[in-house]
Amino acid sequence: MTVVEDSVLTQDVFEDLARHAIRAEEALRLEFVNGKLGVKAVPDGDHGRIIAWLTQICMQADPSRWLFGEQGLRIDSYRRGNARPDASLAPMETFAGQGEWADPDGVLMVVEVTSYDEDTDRRDRVDKPRAYAETGIPVYLLIDRDTCEVKVHSQPDGVRYEQVVTVPYGKTVTLPDPVGIDLDTEPLKNWTR
Repeated sequence: MTVVEDSVLTQDVFEDLARHAIRAEEALRLEFVNGKLGVKAVPDGDHGRIIAWLTQICMQADPSRWLFGEQGLRIDSYRRGNARPDASLAPMETFAGQGEWADPDGVLMVVEVTSYDEDTDRRDRVDKPRAYAETGIPVYLLIDRDTCEVKVHSQPDGVRYEQVVTVPYGKTVTLPDPVGIDLDTEPLKNWTR
C-alpha cells in the first residue's frame, strides 16, 4: 500500500488517475481513503454471492431502494476522499446523472465484505468506518469473513460511529433506521472459507 499525502495528491488528480488505471487494467480499482492511495481487491465468487443475497433482502424490504454495487463515492471530511464500497443502499434515483465518483447524499448504508488480502484489517475495520462516519452515512455494514461476524455501525457523529453492534454468523441483527431491516446472518456461513 502506497501512502500519499493530501498535499501531493488532490481529489481531482486521484479521480483522473483512477480513470486511467481502470482503462489500463480492468481489475484495478483504486481508492483514496484518509489520505492513503489504495488498491481494492477484486471480489471472489462468494463475495459476489453475499452482495446478491443482501440485494435481494433490501429489495424485498423496500422496492424503491437499490443496493448499488461498486459505485464510487466522495467521502471523508469535506469530500476529500474516494471509496468504492462493495455496495451502497440508496433510493433508486440517487446516483442518476452522476459520474464514477458520486456525492454520498442520499446513501442510507454502505456495505463492505472483507477480502482475503493483507490490508483488509486497516482498510475495512479502521479507515473506512472512520471515513464513512465523517461523511455522515447513517449505517456501515461490515460482513467480516475472517472473524465470521457481522458489524453494524450506526449513529455517526461526524468523527466515528457511536454505536457498533457485533454478532456472529447465525444470529439476527437489526440494521437500524433509515435501513430498518432485521438481517438473519445464518446464510453467510455458506459463503465463507
